[in-house]
Amino acid sequence: QVQLVESGGGLVQTGDSRRLSCTASGGTFSTYAMAWFRQAPGKERMFVAGSSRGGTDTAYADSVKGRFSISRDNAKNTVYLQMNSLKPADTAVYYCAAEVGGSYYYAPRTSGGMDYWGKGTLVTVSS
Repeated sequence: QVQLVESGGGLVQTGDSRRLSCTASGGTFSTYAMAWFRQAPGKERMFVAGSSRGGTDTAYADSVKGRFSISRDNAKNTVYLQMNSLKPADTAVYYCAAEVGGSYYYAPRTSGGMDYWGKGTLVTVSS
């Protein structure tokens, strides 16, 4: 059974940066395409960023493009989400997800193919 554990959430100010981490256990991390999603209060969960298995392709939601960056360290079984220039609209619970056997070359862009999910970490951006 694959387990994903997010960390790095907390309370930040508008304009601050924050890095989220998601560490996987119980499987072979290098065989997973990875993605981050978020769910704001009262809203549906939405895609934020994705990374192909090989890490060479990444994808971003328009709302975070240019501010957020996804990366992965297969040796540490960890995927990161670097968030810069944070805004109150970024306030949400952030979830990482893994797609077993996902594409080596293309990053996931939807939740449809995700097989495992973490429990989430809350990021609150104050104005």
